[in-house]
Amino acid sequence: MKVHPSQLQEGCILVKDVMVKTKKPIIPKNTVVNDIHISVLHKFQIPAVEVGPRLSSGKPFVPSKQIEETPIKENFKEPSSRTELPFHDHYLEAVKNYQEWFEQWQGGSAIHMHEVRTFMVPLIERAVHSKRELFLLHHFSSEETYGAHHSVAMGLISAYLASKLGFSRGEWIQAGLAGLLSDSGMARIDPKLLQKKGPLTEQEFEKIKKHPTYSYRLVENIASLGGQAKLGILQHHERLDGSGYPLGLRKEKIHRFSQIIAVSDMYHAMTSERIYRKKQSPFKVLEELIQEQFGRYDHQVIQTFINEMANYSTGTKVRLTTNQMAEIVFIEPAHPTRPMVRIEENSTIISLKDHKDLHIDEVYDT
Repeated sequence: MKVHPSQLQEGCILVKDVMVKTKKPIIPKNTVVNDIHISVLHKFQIPAVEVGPRLSSGKPFVPSKQIEETPIKENFKEPSSRTELPFHDHYLEAVKNYQEWFEQWQGGSAIHMHEVRTFMVPLIERAVHSKRELFLLHHFSSEETYGAHHSVAMGLISAYLASKLGFSRGEWIQAGLAGLLSDSGMARIDPKLLQKKGPLTEQEFEKIKKHPTYSYRLVENIASLGGQAKLGILQHHERLDGSGYPLGLRKEKIHRFSQIIAVSDMYHAMTSERIYRKKQSPFKVLEELIQEQFGRYDHQVIQTFINEMANYSTGTKVRLTTNQMAEIVFIEPAHPTRPMVRIEENSTIISLKDHKDLHIDEVYDT
């Protein structure tokens, strides 16, 4: 079984080598654990180890409750090795980590928040200052890895939106962590259901709708995650008109964080390749968000998202859904996602406002 080092006790028997970035294990398999081993595991920040079901004495091993972590001040500094990585490499490393964490949660492990924060807070801080890279994250997602990509992207986009909405640094870090962990409860859903190809039945969807509650249960006792973050996790599928789940809450009972995560969730989900649904143009998704905002989503959150995404200028190069390259020549404030563009191949100028089936598919640096 996999357990956190804080759950170990003397006499546990390791059934797998404990490796770090070395050719040899720091603790080999078949080692009978003592206090020194436990101390080493903590120093190396090992998230989990595999041990046998019985102690060396022959008695059954019953893992102790994981030691609760104390609140951590938002004063992390990026490890220099990651600072030197390009943003997308740092992001992909986070996706890999999330996949490993998710497998641990599926095995019944608790969320090891110190490890999550130590890795994710520096990336969240980079994301808040990396708008260009942030809105390209959907390119990296694939059918097979969608879940991990989606959770990491939700976290980063949520933090970015919270920062643009005027929340403090500590608050937007909490919003980012909440976005990241919103779907952690999916670990409590049958894996066959998560991997199903094709639309879910009504009965299957009812099971999926329980994941916000499961996510909340996983984080409710984590002291370093604030109450507003926990509410954001529980409520991220609630809608202002009461049509959401799991509680069907309305307007004033829904926390702002949940709306930030909801918009981030919808945008990344719709622009990504998924098992049962093809990705859509980011700007087509923006238009759907504009249509959806009335009565279901927080107007200011939606508007802030659109302003950030559609904040391009005259002369910006774009690719249309026809794969044609074009250049923006005029932007109407009332229609930020549908500017007037000049088609590169023939210099024809068209207004996307008059071509409802045509969308901007990608924006390029000028």
